[in-house]
Amino acid sequence: MTVLFCPCVFMQTAAHDCPQPCACPADSPLCPLGTSLVLDGCGCCKVCARQLGEPCSLLEPCDHHKALYCDYTVLSDTETGICMAQEGQTCDLGGATFRSGESFQPSCKHHCVCMNGEIGCVPMCASDVRLPSPDCPYPHRIQIPGKCCEEWVCEQTSQDHNYQSVVARHIHQKIQETPSDNCIVQTTEWSKCSATCGMAISSRITNDNQRCQLERQTRICIVRPCNSQQEKEIKKGKKCTRTPKAQEGIRFELSGCLSTRLYKPKFCGVCTDNRCCTPHTTITTEVEFFCPEGDVFTKKMMFIKTCSCHHDCPQDNDIFLVSYMRRMVGDYESSM
Repeated sequence: MTVLFCPCVFMQTAAHDCPQPCACPADSPLCPLGTSLVLDGCGCCKVCARQLGEPCSLLEPCDHHKALYCDYTVLSDTETGICMAQEGQTCDLGGATFRSGESFQPSCKHHCVCMNGEIGCVPMCASDVRLPSPDCPYPHRIQIPGKCCEEWVCEQTSQDHNYQSVVARHIHQKIQETPSDNCIVQTTEWSKCSATCGMAISSRITNDNQRCQLERQTRICIVRPCNSQQEKEIKKGKKCTRTPKAQEGIRFELSGCLSTRLYKPKFCGVCTDNRCCTPHTTITTEVEFFCPEGDVFTKKMMFIKTCSCHHDCPQDNDIFLVSYMRRMVGDYESSM
């Protein structure tokens, strides 16, 4: 057990409700996918946040990252409440409507949550794409009946399989010995941002690593703020505001955590003639975040350099059915 001193004087609750001193397990609990790890109401121990509709209390708080709060008026027990969502915009996806704070699975491959009109998702399948054994001469990925995620399979059809296996093992051994010298780096383009406004993600596949193995990388992205009323920034005689820039420094927010630095990012604007503006040239850099629980982490983030306006527009608030695939150019890593 780890003994900490509880900062209960900052909590609006009776002192006897919080242990003195705090007594927390040595290891933090493992939370289900999509459930936040937060501090309890005493500011003592990290616990798995309670979700929408679940019982909550001082020591079992609701998931504030999803704008949930503990409503003590629902139950007669004044020490126990029910996690409720703050009033916010609903989300529409594939003909279904979800309340703000509600979690759902549009498919077996994604776990999503609606947050005030915006949809955020995490993948349920493995984030990396590992190649099969070097003994396999013809690897390819297929969808196996009865399973959700694609898997690598090895096609054994060549008559010179033994020869190709020896060659594959030799190449694999050489790559293990000096991967940086023998690896032919292959990297896909970054995918489109998963939402047209607010915080979202994009991803790519690359083997640019020490083992020269394919893996999926992700970065966070913001094409434009939601409800920003960019139409007011369009100059007289113009139909679009292409790449507006934040006038004041802002801190990015990710799951209740704030960036340690202030930024003045560029965003993609809007048009009055039914065209939409999307990122054209971007850079990717590391952004450091600080959480109320005291954790610090870094995430890759897309920063927009230029945008292009066109008629090939995505559907609003639909991160799975968007069909447009406009290629971004000139994206590169940067240390801002």
